[in-house]
Amino acid sequence: MRIFSETEIRIIGCLIEKEITTPEQYPLTLNALTTACNQKSNRDPVTSLTDSDVLDSVNALIQERIITDETRGNSRVAKYQHRFCNTEFGSLKLSKQELAILCVLFLRGPQTPGELRTRTQRLCEFDNVAQVENVLNGLSADEHNPKVIKLAKEPGKREARFAHLFCGEVSQATAMVQQTPSESHDNERIVALESDVADLKLEVEELKKLINNLLDK
Repeated sequence: MRIFSETEIRIIGCLIEKEITTPEQYPLTLNALTTACNQKSNRDPVTSLTDSDVLDSVNALIQERIITDETRGNSRVAKYQHRFCNTEFGSLKLSKQELAILCVLFLRGPQTPGELRTRTQRLCEFDNVAQVENVLNGLSADEHNPKVIKLAKEPGKREARFAHLFCGEVSQATAMVQQTPSESHDNERIVALESDVADLKLEVEELKKLINNLLDK
C-alpha cells in the first residue's frame, strides 16, 4: 500500500468529501481545494496550507495517477479529481461505507465508531454503531495490507478509537497527542452538536431544491 504524506491524505480526503457532498462543484479548482484543506470545521488538525503547498502534493499525486487534471476546453482554471479507489485500473476497491469511514479518518484523525457514525452522515448511512464496527473490522482484517488499526483503549474511555494506516504505522502516543483532555471531555457534546448541524444542513438543501423547483415552474 502506498504511504502518503499528511498533506496528500488531506487532499485526497477533501476530494472524496466534496465529490459526495457537493457534486455540482466537483472537480475542484486549486483555490477550492486549498480552501477545503484549510476548513476550520470537520478538520483535525486545522491547517494553513498555501496554494503552492497543495499544488506540490497534487502534482506528485498526478504523477502516480491518484489525482487527474480534469481541465476541459478553453478553461484556464485547472480542476482536479481523485482516482484513489474504484477505478478501472486501480486495485483498491471500497464500498460506499468503507470510503466514507476512510474519508472521515483522513480528515479528522483517530475516532471511535460512535464518532464515525455521526460524522459520516453526509457521506453514507449506517443503521447503528455495530454496523460501523463491522466495516472497521473489515478494513483492518487484511493481515498483509490492513487499512485501519484499532488503538488501545484510553483510560476512562468506553470506546477504542480507530486510525487509518495510509500515512504509515500509528503509535498510541502519536494518536493521543491529537486529542487533548479538554477535547476528550467535551467529545460527546460535540458529536451531538455535529449531528444536529448535519441534520439542519440536509433540511436546508431540501428547502433549496424545493424553492428552485418552484421557481422553475
